[in-house]
Amino acid sequence: MENGEILVIDLFAGPGGLGEGISAAQTSDGKSPFQIGISVEKDFHAHKTLTTRAFFRSLKTKSQPLDNYYNYLHGKITRDKLFELHPDIATEANQETLNGAKELGKDNKLIHKRIKDLVKEHKGPKVLIGGPPCQAYSLAGRSRNAGNKSYVAEEDTRHFLYKEYLEVICLAKPDIFVMENVRGILTAKVNGQVMFPQILEDLRSPGSVTKHKKIPKYKIYSLVVDAENPEDPQYKDSADFLIRCEQYGIPQARHRVILLGVREDIKTTPETLKLCDHQVSVEQAISDLPNLRSGFSKQKDNAKDWETAVTKNAAKLKRILKKQFDQESANSLNLKPKIGLSRIETALSDKTPAMPESLKAWYIDPNLNVVLNHETRGHMVDDLLRYAYCAAYAQIESSSPKSRHFPKELAPAHANWDTGTHADRFRVQVANKYATTVTSHISKDGHYFVHYDPQQCRSLSVREAARLQTFPDNYIFEGTRTNQYVQVGNAVPPYLAQQIGKIIIQLIFP
Repeated sequence: MENGEILVIDLFAGPGGLGEGISAAQTSDGKSPFQIGISVEKDFHAHKTLTTRAFFRSLKTKSQPLDNYYNYLHGKITRDKLFELHPDIATEANQETLNGAKELGKDNKLIHKRIKDLVKEHKGPKVLIGGPPCQAYSLAGRSRNAGNKSYVAEEDTRHFLYKEYLEVICLAKPDIFVMENVRGILTAKVNGQVMFPQILEDLRSPGSVTKHKKIPKYKIYSLVVDAENPEDPQYKDSADFLIRCEQYGIPQARHRVILLGVREDIKTTPETLKLCDHQVSVEQAISDLPNLRSGFSKQKDNAKDWETAVTKNAAKLKRILKKQFDQESANSLNLKPKIGLSRIETALSDKTPAMPESLKAWYIDPNLNVVLNHETRGHMVDDLLRYAYCAAYAQIESSSPKSRHFPKELAPAHANWDTGTHADRFRVQVANKYATTVTSHISKDGHYFVHYDPQQCRSLSVREAARLQTFPDNYIFEGTRTNQYVQVGNAVPPYLAQQIGKIIIQLIFP
């Protein structure tokens, strides 16, 4: 690693969204200064995805041919064969991800040694990225468990997760750190006390928590609100740290807290993220992907029976819509199933991507020539009609129906359906709006992530969810389909991370 490069230490990496985006950020003259030195992830499947991507990045960094990587994506060779064909690259990728899933708090000896070695051999700038799981922050302060005689900090692994993050800051003394978390961190209370101010204090002075000596202090900046005093950034409202992703080119209402820590000796003030001109809709993000049909989860699955079921549903749904809306609106919809669809499709469609050019360049790999992770799940027959209703309703109203909008004949047999508790039990992703937050719940049943096309009558595929999270199309997710959904739902949008990376570059190389 050259001294001019920026060493990246990625903790709680998941499938690599934050690292992918940061490492893709370039200088004004087209150079890519970020080099991920270590990615730590405890989940086996996410770790496998992370390692495959590290392999791909290493091939590109060393300007080696990508033919074998594409052969793997096309299913022509196995992943093991791919790694076997490039032993040096494979060794490097595995070393980056610690040769296996590892967990802070349990595998500290190995993780800390690797970080110390990287810091020792690298004389250039260093950046720490990642965010401890949200539960960790419920223990951010040291005083909150006072009075609880039964509490033993040594037995609470979440305590160690938080402390370990601060420990790595002290080990690496990074120029910059980026910490991401759920918006709930802003209002989380322990013993009636909001803990976010204490979290900020801990991050400003990590050495006072870990008891390490000669640890630099950090200034904590918002990425969306300018500080009144950049030399000593303080913010009137904790919500100033909240990033609304849909305002920055992400086709999804993902609201996350992201803190930018800048070492006290760095005098440059970070810029804030630039608002996008136009928000990106679901249809713009995924409409060029191949059409698919859903499957049956409780009966034998075949295309003919699916087409028959959806055709019957279409006639029934047309009658329902004519009662609920005016006849013209109902008649304008084509609810009949698209014929000849499969549940999995790897061939590119002939549709032209409708997204902005900047996103098109981000997503599309002209050498890929295959669609990855694009497969549907099975659904109950009764739910197919509800999915079609949601999609049709959204085409008329430009919003997803609540439980109160459903005709009684479509109401599921849930005791609390009419209570309002599950008003969003079925939620369609409206075509002309950005998506709701993609979460790991998408791995469960798909009810919150219904596709906007009633003729496909299904929930989103992993690839469609990945598009909404802004993963490039050549980013393959390893593991079972359920594993893949979980990985995508837990990730940081790489396209947002790339924008943060550009801000870091300007900080380090002003």
